[in-house]
Amino acid sequence: MTPRILAATAALVMLAGTSLAAEPIEGNWKTESGATAEIGKCGPAFCVTLKTGKHAGKQIGKLSGSGDSYSGEITDPENDKTYAGSGAVTGNALKMKGCVLKVLCKSQTWTRL
Repeated sequence: MTPRILAATAALVMLAGTSLAAEPIEGNWKTESGATAEIGKCGPAFCVTLKTGKHAGKQIGKLSGSGDSYSGEITDPENDKTYAGSGAVTGNALKMKGCVLKVLCKSQTWTRL
C-alpha cells in the first residue's frame, strides 16, 4: 500500500470508530418534572443528583455500566423508596426505568441539556 492509501484508510477507521461510539451518560439532564439532574462518576459507578427543583442536592440514583446501557438503583425523591433501576442512552435522550420485582415498572425519558 502506498503511504497515501494507508493514511486515508487509517483516517476512515478512526472516523468510523468515533461515530459508532455510544453516547456517554455523564452530563446534565432535564427530567420529565422539569428539574435538572447531573450524572457524574462516583467511584466505579455514576451517581444521579438533582441540581434544581424541590429536591435539589439529593442523590437519587447510582448506576453502573458503559456504552448505552446502565443498571443499578433509582430512588423516588417524593417518597424515598429505592427501586431496581436502569438507564439507556440514545442520542440526546435517556430512558430511565425503575421496577419493583421486575414487574411493576415506571419509566421516564430525560433530555440532555
